Parts: sequence; C-alpha cells; structure tokens
Amino acid sequence: MSNPAGTEKYTYTRDLESSLTATIDATGFWSMSITGERAVVSVTSPASRVRIDKITRGYTEAELDAQITPQSICGTNDYRDAVCYQSSNPTEFGRTKSVAKLLRNGRSLCTAWRVGPNNRLLTNNHCFTSTAGIEVWFNYRCPTCGGRSSAPVTKVLAESVLRTSSALDYTLFTVNNFTAISSFGYLELDARVPAVGEEMYVSGHPAGKLNKLSLRDDRNGGGYCAVRAVRVNGSSSQSDISYYCDTEGGSSGSPVLSRRTHKVIGLHHFGGCPNQGVRIDLVAAQINSLL
Repeated sequence: MSNPAGTEKYTYTRDLESSLTATIDATGFWSMSITGERAVVSVTSPASRVRIDKITRGYTEAELDAQITPQSICGTNDYRDAVCYQSSNPTEFGRTKSVAKLLRNGRSLCTAWRVGPNNRLLTNNHCFTSTAGIEVWFNYRCPTCGGRSSAPVTKVLAESVLRTSSALDYTLFTVNNFTAISSFGYLELDARVPAVGEEMYVSGHPAGKLNKLSLRDDRNGGGYCAVRAVRVNGSSSQSDISYYCDTEGGSSGSPVLSRRTHKVIGLHHFGGCPNQGVRIDLVAAQINSLL
C-alpha cells in the first residue's frame, strides 16, 4: 500500500502484527491510511490474493465547512500555522512538535500529544476509549507559513489505553513503534489551578488541519490568549478552565499551555466561546503514577 509516488508506503505479510501498522479485526485488517487523493495497492507474490471490502476517506474542505459544530472561533479566527511563530515566539513554537493529529477509524478527527519522556500520550475520553483503528500522526505541519502541504508525516497506531475517565474527559494511552516518534519531544504537566488572566496558548489540529498555534485573541485587543475563568463546570463540577483561544472540531485533546511556564495547564475538550479545557491538576492526580 503506497501513495502514487511511493514516498509513503506500508508492507503487509502473513504476519500482520509484526508490521505495527495493521488494525486487525474479525474479518481482516485495516491498513494504515495514505495521505493524498489516491492510494495504490500492489500484490508482489503471485500466490497471494487480496480482497478490498471497505474503504474510507477524509472530508473535503467544503464538506468540513458544511458541518454544524459548536461555535469555537471566537470573533476573528486568530490561529495560524505553528511555523508562523517560529521566529517571533520560538518557545511556543517549540512546544508544538510533540502534538499529533488523531485519525479515528478513518472517519473522524482529534488531537493528542506526548506527555513525559516515556511512551505516554493524552487525548480526550470522547475521542476514544478503545485503540482499534486509531492512527497518530506526528509532524503533520506546514513547513512554511501559509503553505498548504505537509512536511513528511510519521504515523503510528495507538497500542493500549492505560487509563481513561469520562468525568475528566481524558484518555492516557501508548503507541506501537514508539521509537519512531521519540524524537518529537514531549510536554510536561503544570499541576495547579492557573490564575485568571494568565496568558496561555493552544496547539492542535482544528478540523484535522495542519498543526495550528492559537496564541492571539482579538477579544483581548489582539493580545495573547488568557485564562478567562477557572473552576468552570465541564464534564464534572468545577473541572474546567475557560478561554477565547480559537479552536474547531478536531481540536479536542489539544494541550492548553501557560505562557509563564510553557507547561500544560489544561486539556481542551469543549467549544462554545468561551472554549474550555479540563484542569490538568485534576488529570495529573489520576495519571502521575503511570507516567
């Protein structure tokens, strides 16, 4: 399985598990996705046979625009390609490298990120609780500000769920082939309740787009995004912080970071202007022993 140019390629043999890129089910297996408009299936052994019984594809931009989602762009859309801030905000840009796009069973989207130096990643509980068919895309980002194509992407499959909670809307999980993504770095948790007015930012994949950095807020006079309120009701009482950083569907699971410490203070999960993230101090209390 490859793209037409052969620059993205996955090979499958009788030993499917050894590939680390096959999602096996009762009737066969799902291959890893191919980025682009076409995928090429090649059979190299004359004794082999392949039957394609299902395919899935992503949405076009027009189809995404037609979907009705909770309001998450608060005023003017202020998020930009992460690389646009490489010179002006190098520290914030540096924190975006450990953020990944999630493709869920080839049909829906979220965001995840590496937490700590080991094989540990975080996303939302409402994104998934079972790892079947969950692809994690690192380096899905634009190399030039305002560009439309991605840098080379590294794709791995989610391996196992270590802990998940609907009350705090998080899923902590591992991936196959961790060595392939270990060079993308990781984020650290800032296990405290942030101050109202504290400057912050969100890195994610809104609408499944190339990595965006939501750093500025036109509701704050074009200044930096800031924490609007703490101990806001979310999936649980007083579990969230709120902010006007712009997000979209697909941003779920994004890290919310403090500009003071550049560590994670929230796990984005709700749109609504203000948008909301789960307080990371509450999440940390449940997962620290697993990191």
